[in-house]
Amino acid sequence: MADVPTTATTLANQVTTAYEQYAYFALRDELYFDACASIKPVAQSHRGSTVQFNIYNELAPKVSVLSETVDVDAVAVSDSIVTVALNEYGNAAITTARVRGLSFMMVSEDVANIVGYNAGISFDCLARNVLVAGSNVYFGNGGAGPRNTLVAANSLKAADVRRRVANLSMDNVQRVMNGLYKGFFSPDVEVDLREETGTAGWRDPHAYSQPEQIWNGETGAFEGVSWISTPRLTAANLETAQGGAGGFVNGGAAGGASGNFDVAPVIILGNQALAKTWSTLVSGPMPNTILGEVVDKLRRFVPVGWYWLGGFGRFREAAIRRIEVTSTMVK
Repeated sequence: MADVPTTATTLANQVTTAYEQYAYFALRDELYFDACASIKPVAQSHRGSTVQFNIYNELAPKVSVLSETVDVDAVAVSDSIVTVALNEYGNAAITTARVRGLSFMMVSEDVANIVGYNAGISFDCLARNVLVAGSNVYFGNGGAGPRNTLVAANSLKAADVRRRVANLSMDNVQRVMNGLYKGFFSPDVEVDLREETGTAGWRDPHAYSQPEQIWNGETGAFEGVSWISTPRLTAANLETAQGGAGGFVNGGAAGGASGNFDVAPVIILGNQALAKTWSTLVSGPMPNTILGEVVDKLRRFVPVGWYWLGGFGRFREAAIRRIEVTSTMVK
């Protein structure tokens, strides 16, 4: 009689799937834009629905010679204001007693992690959306605009960066750090800048003086701007965060010509570009994690969420330059 082996099939009740209990999460974007808010209240008078910042205007230079016997005429000092509105923002999730009791994962901790990151990304999107809506708008490769007329040739060029840096300098906008302005663009736009040919482009000076940056894929500083590449400035990400109202994706009312091109914003900032304010009573400068009250009769439903009462606003329009561009990588 032949041997009958014991196999995984005969012991199928014991040979089961094993599960990794360490939680992994979706790939997450880096958060950059809240850090651009260099203006915050330091002597706020009281709580309110908006916060008003006051800016004194400078007097015009007076270079005429004074008369020895005639008094000078006084001139008026003027000012301007910037207001930032406070609004409520938040999100929440609820876990049930059944899922907490039956899951092999630590559901409560994992959901808290997800909600916490949602607070961060939502908060940072508020800052980004304010910056992207600035009024100083230009178009790639010297294009005339508007956005819905842009074509493949309107990609980002080194000359676009040089001219916007010159605009900032002429408006007396201070550099952010180490003598550099701060710039943000999406990875597909970065490729266009890297691939521009000629001695005035990005690659030639780096090839001769900093070849290691080419090998490492670093953007670094270029034309007086310290650059950060982030996918959160792609057209699709902007549309999602703005409820489809951003008008950057192709086929949209404000997309590229004939709906054939996505349009992405490139942002160059100087000091005091962005202001942030918040309620000192119920939130603070960052979103609060909230462990909600368990109010059902059997205490089965446990809520966790985040909340913020505050707002972002452009403090100095002159300190923000936006270049709207197409990318050769996206059609």
